[in-house]
Amino acid sequence: MKRKLLQLFLLGASLFGVSTLTAQGISSNWIPIGPDGGDARSFAADPGNPQHLYLGTTTSWIYQSTDGGSSWKRLAKLGRANDLVVDSLLVDSSNVKTLFAGVWQVDRPAGGIYISHDGGATWTASADMEDQSVRALTQSHSNPKTLVAGTLKGVYRSEDRGLHWKEISPAESSEIHEVESIAIDPYDPKTIYAGTWHLPWKTTDGGEHWHNIKEGLIDDSDVFSIIIDPTRPTVVYMSACSGIYRSETTGELNRKVQGIPSTARRTRVLMQDPVNPKVVYAGTTEGLYKTADDGVDWSRLTGPDVIINDIYVDPKDTQHVLLATDRSGVLMSNDGGVTFNAANAGFSQRQVAAILTDARHEGTIYAGVLNDKGYGGVFVTEDGGTSWQQRSQGLDGKDVFTLAETDDGALLAGTNRGIFRWSGSEWVQDGNVVNYEQKPIYVMRKGKRTKTTRQITRSGDPINSRVNDINMGTSTWFAATSEGIYRSESQGNSWIGPVLKGDNYRYVTAKGNVVLAANRQQLMISDDSGTTWREITLPQKLTAIQAVTTTPKGTLWVGGREGLFYSEDEGQDWLQMTKLPLTDINGLSYNREMGRVIVTSSFSTVVFAIDESSKTWKWWEAGWTLHSVRSLGNRLIAASLYDGVVVQPRMEETAAAASSRGGTQP
Repeated sequence: MKRKLLQLFLLGASLFGVSTLTAQGISSNWIPIGPDGGDARSFAADPGNPQHLYLGTTTSWIYQSTDGGSSWKRLAKLGRANDLVVDSLLVDSSNVKTLFAGVWQVDRPAGGIYISHDGGATWTASADMEDQSVRALTQSHSNPKTLVAGTLKGVYRSEDRGLHWKEISPAESSEIHEVESIAIDPYDPKTIYAGTWHLPWKTTDGGEHWHNIKEGLIDDSDVFSIIIDPTRPTVVYMSACSGIYRSETTGELNRKVQGIPSTARRTRVLMQDPVNPKVVYAGTTEGLYKTADDGVDWSRLTGPDVIINDIYVDPKDTQHVLLATDRSGVLMSNDGGVTFNAANAGFSQRQVAAILTDARHEGTIYAGVLNDKGYGGVFVTEDGGTSWQQRSQGLDGKDVFTLAETDDGALLAGTNRGIFRWSGSEWVQDGNVVNYEQKPIYVMRKGKRTKTTRQITRSGDPINSRVNDINMGTSTWFAATSEGIYRSESQGNSWIGPVLKGDNYRYVTAKGNVVLAANRQQLMISDDSGTTWREITLPQKLTAIQAVTTTPKGTLWVGGREGLFYSEDEGQDWLQMTKLPLTDINGLSYNREMGRVIVTSSFSTVVFAIDESSKTWKWWEAGWTLHSVRSLGNRLIAASLYDGVVVQPRMEETAAAASSRGGTQP
């Protein structure tokens, strides 16, 4: 998509007589700076160097660490999609430069297997496994040429180190599909275990015949993980939605282990200590459990809020344990799991919804994140992203959709449950909603009963709906919420409204008495500080509003799937930026430092800065799909959807100036 857009840009510039792009205009990727943490999915270790680790994510990226997981660096991105879940990573036991990755996508039955022969720097997709949703992948210990994968369709095997693959479960099987876990007998590559979303299966002849090994399991158990004791291959552990099971008969008869509460029974991963086989770790949706006696007794080592996707135990130092978790990234223990600390330096997979740069303190940046509960909220850096601190006390796990700051430093956060203000030590919910109504009353005057009115104040609870935008540009503040537009004439001490009712308003801005508000289908304007409103007719081609901004000259800009439109007469007439090689506009903002309208797209990694008067533009190849762009000194900083905050390299300012191009609208 990136190359297509740039080719389209070159073609359009040539057709309209505009100078084509120079090499300096194609900028290098912007630099990810945090906040650290997020979703981590899978580990793989160099068998010759346990300090050299690989980490899979939910966004197609693979990281690596050379210091045992203390710090991480981005290594490579798999494929073109941004949402590949890297749930399976392997380092070839016979060639450490060869790596395998099994991936899947959340919203469709797609994915595949990727192979690298240069230590993970570059990857190639396996043609045989194209569009397969790969949920499990393992390599035979006794025959490294053999790999087995579990997919939504069934079980597949490669006998040439991943070059070719063949289905070994019965084709179109009504039973062996949706395979979530795979294990191979350490001494016999033809003995394979497959855990499905509805009980486990086993073959002892390489897939010619399969039989169910459900005895002892609760019916219809999803089997998430299977491990075989390498010193006693008759001992098999299986984790399922119904609990953890242990077998001493190669899985033929299973016994449910005790000691793990039913609320934590979704055990996503089992991991055996590579030195002491009696020690087994269980990573559940409610923390980490450990047994030191072959599963007789279990103890929980973390809090119940830790959701674990994978476990790594260092074979040279079994006290060194890593957890790949949802929301809290990588956790590290150096005492066998007694204590854990975050080990996310360099690892950023946050879903950033809002960023705010502090105009009074250069290098201070705030980031609001989604879906991280107690590990999310608001993060702040005071050194330009070198280090971040979580500043979420009082938010209680709420998502943050917008951040705003007044000239005197008051900081507000719009969340999924109202507006919160930073007190200096915690977030406190903003003022109550106070509405006024005229109540008729009757008074006696000179013996006559006369009707009059009296203003009644009705005070309610604070705003408790989703807050998408806060505008504090004038003495009257406005908030765009899922219930409509609220107004405050007391700097947030109390709110009135909704002064404009409607479904999920996403944007609001004010200049003097003129207020503009928008949701997906409506663009509304008020000339009296939100007392009365009228609707602005949208561009005819635009089916839904995805982004809105205004400029000091009063020009309205709206973007959506069909592209970018602007009006210089409050919506009476609209023009489309037809030369701009962007559609599916997801971000619009007016950058005062540059005096330009910043534009981003859901389907492009190019950022455009448009001059309001000439309708010409500068552009940057950011390397990331962005949705918010702000100034940070003489550079730009932006929020990505899943990869945290990214910043423009310092050299980019001069390169971008050299790439200034345009196409004045006819």
